[in-house]
Amino acid sequence: MPTEEPPLSQAQELRRGTVVLACLTLLRTPQYGYALLVTLNDAGVTVDGNTLYPLLRRLEKQGLLTSEWNTDESRPRKFYRVSPEGARVQTGLVREWQDLVASIARLTKENG
Repeated sequence: MPTEEPPLSQAQELRRGTVVLACLTLLRTPQYGYALLVTLNDAGVTVDGNTLYPLLRRLEKQGLLTSEWNTDESRPRKFYRVSPEGARVQTGLVREWQDLVASIARLTKENG
């Protein structure tokens, strides 16, 4: 039986929350937006700039990220970093993610 791909909208919905977790995890080390975008896509967490940049601004507004401009180079870049509150939230989300993965694995094993 061939493996079926989920409809694009369903796959996007499934991935939406994972981008937040991935950003909070990766931004324990400061990065600017484009570098973060490349890192995410290289890791298989597909996201485009039209999604990532508003997400970064929203996470900053929620107090989960901090940012600062680096003007040392010819082109100024805004670097993002996880805040102490963001690190706390990230730890909780990782625990939640691990529990969810284990639950889905059990369900698919029982019903697969």
